[in-house]
Amino acid sequence: MSATTASPAPTTAGGPTGMVGRSTGDRIILALTIAMAVIMMAPMVWVVALSLKDNKELMASMNAVFHAPYTLQNYLNILTTSSVFRWILNSLIVSGGVTLGTLVLCSLAGYGFARLNFPFRNALFVIVLVGLAIPEQAVLIARHQLFSWLKLHNTYPGLILPWLSAPFGVFLMTQYFRAIPKELDEAALLDNASRFKIFWKVLLPLTVPAQATLGIFTFLSVWNDYFWPLISGTKKEMYTLTVGIASTQTNFAQSEGLGFLMSQAVFASAPILILYLFFQKYIVTAVSGAAVR
Repeated sequence: MSATTASPAPTTAGGPTGMVGRSTGDRIILALTIAMAVIMMAPMVWVVALSLKDNKELMASMNAVFHAPYTLQNYLNILTTSSVFRWILNSLIVSGGVTLGTLVLCSLAGYGFARLNFPFRNALFVIVLVGLAIPEQAVLIARHQLFSWLKLHNTYPGLILPWLSAPFGVFLMTQYFRAIPKELDEAALLDNASRFKIFWKVLLPLTVPAQATLGIFTFLSVWNDYFWPLISGTKKEMYTLTVGIASTQTNFAQSEGLGFLMSQAVFASAPILILYLFFQKYIVTAVSGAAVR
């Protein structure tokens, strides 16, 4: 009876050697991810630490940020500003109004460009794409004169309407609608559904990831905008949060009021952070869905 010898286990990419390689690679990727997270978080931690220090201590030495005492006085100074909650309300109204209007108009425009045949459709779509290449500063003077003639400065429409021209939103929704099979439209037409019903009941629910992505980016952009609210909202009661917070700074804020300056930055970004904490799941789903699409 011949003896049989067991052959050694192959050390392929799927064997023990491959597993060790992948494990080491995973550890390296994890370490690099943690290192990058620390690097990205360091400026934020530094800003928060500065905001909790008395301005006089920071003027004496920046090393004061590394030891107690810490104080919330800088934040209390912001809250004692009588108009700060009005500025928050203004930012919410403007950001919410722009987001809602952008989603409605871009969804309708995207459906029209993707599904309807009308004269000069391609030419109009090219004009929309050209709008992506026009910087805001190029039309600033003309926009300012137009809104002055219409007497829309220091009004909510004056702060909202310029943002409703959203070429990127139209392009995004058009591409998303084009990716949806046209067989769905044909099946709905056979059931005697109207064009609006097809848009509202059949296609629009399928574009929720794109709408979520567009809505999130639009809200963040408008909330953080400083340039146009500074020009259009010249009355204190019409300031948005970014402009209002900036108006409370003194001429020597960079040196004599560094803690107060940092507390303003934290205060202005806090609503966005809270929004992200509550809607983190939906934000990640929206962004990943848009990337897959």
